Amino acid sequence: MNEQTINRRQMLQATASLGVASAVLIGAANKGVSAPRGKTPHLTAEEMAAIDAAMGKKGTYNEAQATYTVALPRNDLKMTIKGDRIPIPFGFGGWVSIKKTVDGKSCVLMSDTVLMEPEVNGLISAAIDNGLEISAIHNHFFYEEPHIYFMHIHGMGSAADLARYYAAAVKTTKLYPANQPPAGPPPTRTGKDIFDLPALDEIVKYKGVVNGPTYKYTVGRDDLRVMMMGAEMTAAIGLNSWAAFAGERDNAHIAGDIAMLDPEVNPVIRALRKNNLEVVALHSHMLGEQPNIKFLHYYGTGPATTLARGFRAAMDELGRHGKTMNMHAMSMKS
Repeated sequence: MNEQTINRRQMLQATASLGVASAVLIGAANKGVSAPRGKTPHLTAEEMAAIDAAMGKKGTYNEAQATYTVALPRNDLKMTIKGDRIPIPFGFGGWVSIKKTVDGKSCVLMSDTVLMEPEVNGLISAAIDNGLEISAIHNHFFYEEPHIYFMHIHGMGSAADLARYYAAAVKTTKLYPANQPPAGPPPTRTGKDIFDLPALDEIVKYKGVVNGPTYKYTVGRDDLRVMMMGAEMTAAIGLNSWAAFAGERDNAHIAGDIAMLDPEVNPVIRALRKNNLEVVALHSHMLGEQPNIKFLHYYGTGPATTLARGFRAAMDELGRHGKTMNMHAMSMKS
């Protein structure tokens, strides 16, 4: 099973790499024009039901991106940052998503998991034993207690098989929904009560989502077409930049992630530091994607509107460095 999965993945990666030059339309990106999208076939109702059955939990379907996601919050953890109690929706929840390849012949699974240190290597072994692969292990935060790690897992196969493999890998862990305690009673105040949402939306130039006492923005890279294992990577399957707010309006925490091409990395870092946001980690999340995407995690505290300006400044660097990228691509060819 492992050999077949890996060979199929490698074959589709090789096919996807043939279109790299046309996949990144930098000129279009600089003009604010979205890169053309493939027509990913939709998952069937039967396929989504098979995912739900394997995971023991109903997921949600993003029809526009043809991606089915089961949320995996770590409600068993009581998290603090710098001594402040921080709600799980701030960024202490994982997920598993499945979508079809553009040719409709297979499916791709991507997952981000929240793990305590003693849980990491047990899940590595379980994932490998079930024909899945590890694509990244790293931190997302500073100052959190208890200290946690994030592991990204991927695989290829049918939707039903992938769901079964993944469920078998996490069955004895806290990630499996049946092993999680309930989220608890609803909060007395939500993000809508805590933060000035119109003011934040005006700064960020997007609308966020309230989840309990948090407010979160999730922004895709619609200027790029990123392919991996024959599937189109979009915001719903992990190719996104995000910013989450918790705390109070004038004393907020922000944490998030920026998805970048190589030439965008240091401009984003400079923008974050200029706005007094801390760079927490710089790493990959995926393997074999074309073009290659780097992810940067950041953190900060202060008035929510000030933090939002820092996030927006980092986002403003995306799509601005196409000339540098084109020169780098030409030098690689010569």
